[in-house]
Amino acid sequence: MFESVPVVPPDPIFSLVARFREDSNPNKINLTVGAYKNEKGLTPVMSCVKEAEQHLLESEDSKNYLGIGGLEAFNELTAGLLLGDASSTIRERRSTTIQTPGGTGALRIAAEYLDKLRPERKLWIGLPSWSNHMNIFSQANVEIRHYDYLDKATRTEVDFESLVEALLESNEGDAFLFHTCCHNPSGFDLEIDQWEIIFGFLRERNLLPIFDCAYQGFRDDLDSDVFPLRRMADLGGEFLICSSNSKNFGLYGERVGAITGVCQTTEEAERLGQYLKSLIRAIYSNPPKHGASIVAAILGDSTLRQNWECELQTVRNRIHEMRQLLVARLNATLGNDHFDFLLQQNGMFSFTGLQPQETDRLRDEFAIYMLRSGRINVAGVTHENVQRICDAISTVRKASERPA
Repeated sequence: MFESVPVVPPDPIFSLVARFREDSNPNKINLTVGAYKNEKGLTPVMSCVKEAEQHLLESEDSKNYLGIGGLEAFNELTAGLLLGDASSTIRERRSTTIQTPGGTGALRIAAEYLDKLRPERKLWIGLPSWSNHMNIFSQANVEIRHYDYLDKATRTEVDFESLVEALLESNEGDAFLFHTCCHNPSGFDLEIDQWEIIFGFLRERNLLPIFDCAYQGFRDDLDSDVFPLRRMADLGGEFLICSSNSKNFGLYGERVGAITGVCQTTEEAERLGQYLKSLIRAIYSNPPKHGASIVAAILGDSTLRQNWECELQTVRNRIHEMRQLLVARLNATLGNDHFDFLLQQNGMFSFTGLQPQETDRLRDEFAIYMLRSGRINVAGVTHENVQRICDAISTVRKASERPA
């Protein structure tokens, strides 16, 4: 029955994480996995999450199924977090928010929507992007087109001309996938003036933007980080948002996310919500309850929310500090300013510019693990390991620059 199952290569990220676990080097460093790490190299549970869980433990009286759309309180509070509590879109009921199993689940439902209702339309994705984006949409039979998100020559800035060319080449009704902030994997975000140009093209060419919002609160603050969403809503645009609470609440293992549709009318929003639920019913039927209950408890309580925002700011500040420390030490160790471009990046991830052969040496000789693309998780850098990282990068970089 299974002799025809093809051999599929392991996921490059998770296989590298497994290899890291098996490494016996006591000084090994993990710059791979996309989860926040504190100074001790641990992914902590936020204090506000612990407090919310304690409240749930004392008050929860049922483990019954949620509805197909998930926890209503979570959906309402998530819409406010994304679009703003004073949003006219929410007040006029022109949006619909549905809980999903993480941001990945939201993206898969968006993919199913494109496949079922817009099969002749293409989805445009800038490269590089999160590697699973292509998997999710291609598995749903969505036709994908690419453009260069980063300048090919240097990979140290956004190739905005390539994005504009893609917008001009697209057909009416095509979809574009955008990272709201903290671009994964590069860390390079679009600027406000570039977003304004994009919004003009989206309206003029009747294109559907799909926003992957996985890192709200990891760049500047909760409101500024979702500027594209709120600005697009203010302009009367129609779009989908695939959001995740894994990072900003530290709820990686709880799989908490949502898909939000912003429409022109209340009636359209209601129809879209019902249709998305029909897709969900055939895939996973009901989302998990615990994580969404935690988020709803925190966002719905003024004290817990204030504590959460303070803890999130601590996370954000540490990432900023480690990025600046890494650049300063790299430049000092190498004796140049070649890594200053890292300061222009945002969020947990950075493209270092390291080549695959250099990342291989860092892994094999120094037990420093990162993707072969040179992407690192900045949160994996600590005061204790930063100089070891810089010394190792200096060694492999100077060796690669040496004439053969």
